[in-house]
Amino acid sequence: MLGIVIKLRRFGLLAIGALALLQASAHAQLTIEITGAGANRIPVAIADFGGEASAARVVTSVVRGDLERSGLFRMIDPGAAVMTEASAPVYEEWKSRGADALAAGSIGESTDGRREARFRLYDVTKQSVLGGSAFVTSKPMLRAAGHRIADMIYEKLTGEPGIFSTRVAYVIRAGAARYELHISDADGQNAQVALISKEPIISPSWSPEGGRLAYVSFENKKPVVYVHSLASGKRIVVANFKGSNSAPAWSPDGRKLAVVLSKDGGSQIFTVNADGSGVLRLTTANAINTEPNFSPDGQFVYFTSDRGGSPQIYRIAAGGGDAQRVSFEGSYNVTPRLSPDGRSMAFISRRDGSFRLAVMDLASRQVQILTDSHKDESPTFSPNGRMILIATEVGGRGVLSAVSIDGRIKQRLSIAAGDVREPAWGPLNK
Repeated sequence: MLGIVIKLRRFGLLAIGALALLQASAHAQLTIEITGAGANRIPVAIADFGGEASAARVVTSVVRGDLERSGLFRMIDPGAAVMTEASAPVYEEWKSRGADALAAGSIGESTDGRREARFRLYDVTKQSVLGGSAFVTSKPMLRAAGHRIADMIYEKLTGEPGIFSTRVAYVIRAGAARYELHISDADGQNAQVALISKEPIISPSWSPEGGRLAYVSFENKKPVVYVHSLASGKRIVVANFKGSNSAPAWSPDGRKLAVVLSKDGGSQIFTVNADGSGVLRLTTANAINTEPNFSPDGQFVYFTSDRGGSPQIYRIAAGGGDAQRVSFEGSYNVTPRLSPDGRSMAFISRRDGSFRLAVMDLASRQVQILTDSHKDESPTFSPNGRMILIATEVGGRGVLSAVSIDGRIKQRLSIAAGDVREPAWGPLNK
């Protein structure tokens, strides 16, 4: 699992069929199974939205589904009554149902003929309004409106940004020689194909603004790093040097990428501008140095190296210098990924012969193993830092699994069409 060779071995042994985003077929949608929940879930009722019936049903179901899948909320049965944001709630009735919070809304027509989504959130215990909003949407964007409302409810009730409007990139192997780079909503729906190839696609990485993906494609029979604009479908080659070009990771300002190049011999960490210029070598040790990841403040690059005899995690200043070892517990620790606040590091640790997701508190150096699976890889934080998404195996098939940073909330994302690998969680919507 150290470096690009293991990634290929896991995926099997990756010509471009399409560059623009294409709608994926229904059987290629991710399905989510909840396998764990938080200890103290907030009881919330989401009343059936009013207004245009079909549109209201879509938005209501998305809001409820998002909050329930988060593992932080216990959904209270609202009964059959339809309630809009203009209705005055009977607080005692909702309190008797066991709700601490209540959301109600409606979908109507805006002045320009499009739809307008409105909602209001109530504190049932304090009998007060917590907030609300109204915004213009459209029929194709009804699910997006539901995600946006769920984000607002989540933030009001937890104090953290919601992540339901974010996107996830992942790679599907569908058959012996078909690899697809997909992008879906965080709930696995609305999947679109960004790239189809007969050769492997690995290591997708989101730019900080969410408009570009860097990844490695083998379409020219060797690993090459590309940056792909999702809006236009256009892409540029960022690293195509002699030997291997792999493991792109964006700097927090979106101007640079950390990459692994073997052009000078061995695997070394370099930085390169997002247009392919300004190549700068960071590591010099005669060892395998791979899997770079910038710290959120841009000051350091964390990476995996076997310079000490076994794969461990190190960090180096973003401008180069001496590397410092970060992981010490266990003989095999790889794939460092920093949380958005920079306080925690997710990584893969070998324990009792199994590769498991671990998280380290960087201040105390305390490590917690979060999974009991056997072949975890490719950790990626949600943009609010609460969840970590990984690739793993169940029954010999690649699936994605999400686990909260405290290990309590667990979800499994799978697909009927084939193996799912290489997840990358996109940033918060700006």
